[in-house]
Amino acid sequence: MVVLAKLRKVSTRFALSLTAALIPGLASGGSDLASLHLGLAQFALDTHEPAAALRYTRNATTEAERLVRAKALLVTGSHQEAERLLKELIEGQYYRGQAALLLAELPTDSGDNKTREYLETAAKRASGSDRQKALYRLAEIEREAGHTDRAGKVLASMEPGYWAALGYMNIAADYGRQDRTPSRALVALRVALAMSEEDVDSQRSQELRSRLLVRAGYLAYDHGDYEKAIGFLEKIPLESYSTSHGLYLHGLALSASGNQRAAMQSWHRAKKYPLAYPGVANAWLGTGRGYDLAGYLGQAGEAYLAANASYESERVTLRKLADQIRQKGAYQALVLDARNSEAQWFLADNRTLTQPRTAYLIRFIEQHAAQAAVNRVAELREMRQTLNQREDSLAVFRGAISERLGPVGHNVDGGPFNEDIEVLVQRLANLKARTISPAQQEALKGVARTLADLKASVGRLDGRLKKKDRKLNELMTRTDHALERIRTVRRTADALLSRAESELDELALAYVEEQDHRMAFALDRTEQQIAHLYEYLALENLERGQP
Repeated sequence: MVVLAKLRKVSTRFALSLTAALIPGLASGGSDLASLHLGLAQFALDTHEPAAALRYTRNATTEAERLVRAKALLVTGSHQEAERLLKELIEGQYYRGQAALLLAELPTDSGDNKTREYLETAAKRASGSDRQKALYRLAEIEREAGHTDRAGKVLASMEPGYWAALGYMNIAADYGRQDRTPSRALVALRVALAMSEEDVDSQRSQELRSRLLVRAGYLAYDHGDYEKAIGFLEKIPLESYSTSHGLYLHGLALSASGNQRAAMQSWHRAKKYPLAYPGVANAWLGTGRGYDLAGYLGQAGEAYLAANASYESERVTLRKLADQIRQKGAYQALVLDARNSEAQWFLADNRTLTQPRTAYLIRFIEQHAAQAAVNRVAELREMRQTLNQREDSLAVFRGAISERLGPVGHNVDGGPFNEDIEVLVQRLANLKARTISPAQQEALKGVARTLADLKASVGRLDGRLKKKDRKLNELMTRTDHALERIRTVRRTADALLSRAESELDELALAYVEEQDHRMAFALDRTEQQIAHLYEYLALENLERGQP
């Protein structure tokens, strides 16, 4: 046990010294406790607990502590104090690049010029992902100003990875709108594909690669290069979020190439995904069109009717979802109910993503406003739960204090105790009068001292109890004040939560209504196709009936 304790102590000291060595600005003046507080603050920030990070860095002295505190202040919306800390750090020694990048994300009175200045500082002083992000944003400023050549030069200076791939993807979109031929856009997309392979986050890389392949495939198809489009689209993984869209475009390219059977196979696979995903609604319609072009008019009619029924069923699902949003609120109906019963929806396997409610949730939070609204409600709910827990804890603590308090104005009567002590003193005197040994006399002296101490303690007992009650009363008053503060904050949080939930409900209902309009439009298209098909069959029958 002693050896284990020593090993734990050595390991702790080694970990703290390693942390101090790896974090600039901390090794020189940071004690073990300061290192521990910094680590706890960083952990709290990474686990979405900015309040705890602020608590651990309230006495921030090192640059590392001030950086963590500034990030936590940004999360909590205290932009002015965060800006003050970041401006101090940008003049510091270790974190100039990171501070400049964070300052560039804040709104400034001077507009884009100040933002560009901060981004240029970040590009020079930062390293790793922070530097790449700063360069990407500089490229975006040039691109949005219409200077694609300048943006390309900035991207050329970047290291391969996620941010470079995003930059080339955006430039490819500009080339696709500006050029009559897809050459430059496809080159930019190929570069983006190569850059995305260098991303250290394999899951993010795969998702971005799928989106790039969809864009490249659509661009090639739109310009009539069907073989090239098929080549791009066949590389999309089947478990990707972009799979349904890729399958639909793959079917279009095959159909345009004259291979209707293969096209219908792609559309049939796309139909297995929820209608909320891109390309699925069109895949249902495309299946009927494929049968029509292949000359199987009977199967075409059946496919159109199946698509019609699918759209009708989806509209019923959307109406039910809208009713649930009105009854339970969007957060409960759209977010919490979309979670898997055994795992969080975002941790479950890809089969969970084929559930209609989850599909609509994913599509809904693709909107920036919706994502911000969902996060706001989630944070306020968590805050309210934390406040309720704190209130319960303080209520229990207050009850414990009440039990330890004595009655108001009570006095402790030490008479009975003094009488008992006097009896013992008399008996002790009687024992001393007897002929006893020196050892017994010494023992009796010790007992006499003990009885004297007891008598003195009884004399001080009343004063000590009153002092104890006074301290407990003070603690009770502080507890009551803390309870009142918590209840005040909770009332504020409840009001903010109610408003945030109302805003989320409005966004969700508008989104569901938009999806219903989309399904109604798809329904109109299938009905038109059915009408055209029946009209064609009727004309054909009339022609056959002519002599």
